[in-house]
Amino acid sequence: MTSIEYITLEVDDLAAAETFYADAFGLGPRVRVSAADAGTYGSPTSGFRGYSLSLIVSQPSTVTSLIDSAVAAGATPLKPVEKSMWGYGGVVQAPDGAVWKVATSARKETGQASRDVEKIVLLLAADDVKATRKFYVDHGLAVGKSFGKYVEFAMSSSPIGLGLYGRAALAKDAGIAPDGSGSHRIVLGSAAGPFTDPDGFAWAALATP
Repeated sequence: MTSIEYITLEVDDLAAAETFYADAFGLGPRVRVSAADAGTYGSPTSGFRGYSLSLIVSQPSTVTSLIDSAVAAGATPLKPVEKSMWGYGGVVQAPDGAVWKVATSARKETGQASRDVEKIVLLLAADDVKATRKFYVDHGLAVGKSFGKYVEFAMSSSPIGLGLYGRAALAKDAGIAPDGSGSHRIVLGSAAGPFTDPDGFAWAALATP
């Protein structure tokens, strides 16, 4: 079964990014950063990069704790922490430009407050969701859920989940303008790589940290 073991973010200030992710989320080797001047992942980016990363947690207090830590570490709030029909969550933009959503389906506390992350989910903006879905199915991924311009792949054993969303819908969900250009500045580390999908998202073969 296809698994995403880690993601790599290209950043302008490597030391600052390493400090931010350690202080904000503490995700360890699942989130790596690479200096932008290495030129590995393409041209400079402006605006929305066409993806969002979600941290799925167990209860509201964990959402609040992680969002507060991210803001204290330098993130910009995009959507305030609040209840919704889906649960409880908020969205921030990291200093490097990556968009992070922290959410739980629980509306009430289920135990002692913690900072534990149950799952990381990456949503990619697709210009043609149907075509990109077919591309990933042809590369061995199975569809778990699909409705409208949203696709969620069945990756239960993967530490990082994957889904597709129309660009405008994903930007709206993140609370950011949909306009943007240049490199996505993200690479997915997986034994399934290397390849690049129809929307320009790169998958790389697994590498040592």
